[in-house]
Amino acid sequence: MEWGPVFHRGRLDGTARVLILGMVPTQLELITRRILMGEAGQRVQGFLAKLGLERSYVMLNTFIYSIANSKAPGIYQDHPAISGYRHAWIDALVTPGIDAVIGLGARADAAFAAWRQTSTGKMFSGAYVNIVHPTQPESAAHGDPARLAAATAALLDNWNAGLTLLHKTIRTPDHDVKLTPYQSRFTPDDVRPVPLFDLPVATPEWMGEASVWATRPGGDRMVKRASITVSPPESVYRQFDITDSR
Repeated sequence: MEWGPVFHRGRLDGTARVLILGMVPTQLELITRRILMGEAGQRVQGFLAKLGLERSYVMLNTFIYSIANSKAPGIYQDHPAISGYRHAWIDALVTPGIDAVIGLGARADAAFAAWRQTSTGKMFSGAYVNIVHPTQPESAAHGDPARLAAATAALLDNWNAGLTLLHKTIRTPDHDVKLTPYQSRFTPDDVRPVPLFDLPVATPEWMGEASVWATRPGGDRMVKRASITVSPPESVYRQFDITDSR
């Protein structure tokens, strides 16, 4: 909890057409104070683009605090204080304009299922689609290229099924687009930068474009929890020739 909560990303003014449920903020999100950054966020932006959604979305994480213990999500998923607060957020974000809710992974799926049991959740009449979390292939591959390729192909097959349903569900997208399914791997057009209008004022543009620009240094778990190192991509600072004028 040392870095504070990270609540959302996207529109909070009722103009969103979809609500996306993620899992937990990483070090990138802790710096920008917005969820779903880096590779995960850029893949989600590509998914939304295939639905014709450029800005009419809102995103909420299952947990608003970074989690250091890998067992914690399973332990605290249904803690009354956590789930109650999460339900209040979903209550507020599922406005009449929301056509669909998209869950990213198992934790988001469980969180939405729990909300559906509430009095407000029982009244929800929109579509719900749970898709594989965008960085699941890297997590499952453990550095093995063959496993990564197979897991990526499986993820994109899963995402295509979600796109087919959602493309019929979104009533008023930002742009009318022809449904273009994914192939067996991500192409450059499938991965879109996180737009600056989603981020706090004066956020550097490269924070929405680069995949990894913040790490947790240190071998000790407590040190890693407390420490974040931010490094701009080399392409950013190499464009300037900074010399000592003396």
